[in-house]
Amino acid sequence: MSSTRPDPRTDDDEIITWWGLVIEGYHVTQGKLTAAIAEEFGLAPASFDILLRLVRSPEHRMPMTKLAHEAALSSGGFTKVADRMAKAGLIRREPCETDRRVTYAVLTEHGLDIAQRSRKTAAEVLRKHVLGPLGEADSAALAEAMRTLRAANS
Repeated sequence: MSSTRPDPRTDDDEIITWWGLVIEGYHVTQGKLTAAIAEEFGLAPASFDILLRLVRSPEHRMPMTKLAHEAALSSGGFTKVADRMAKAGLIRREPCETDRRVTYAVLTEHGLDIAQRSRKTAAEVLRKHVLGPLGEADSAALAEAMRTLRAANS
């Protein structure tokens, strides 16, 4: 991506339209993704997000406070999601052996199976609705642009 300064001559309506298109494209694509995951696995978006984060973590576990922060959930909101996931047999809570203040969310065998299968379904949806229309180069450029925005605005 370009590291040049923004062009102050860019029309206000044009830049607002660009951003609106980014948001609309995200929402319609995310809607297709979450609908497919809900239909096939009965997972709410927050539960799916947590499963993805855990399946990609070492030993399929993370401190619950870190997981809540990364999933952009309040501690209360995360607790409700974690309770539902534990009740469904997707995760279990494990205390840290060295720090009583830390509790880990850990994938169960069932949770690992659902995480792996739902990740595969998500990849298929994204291949169809992102990679298909954009192609590999534009998909990679989009990801890099979003990475740049995340870093610049964090």
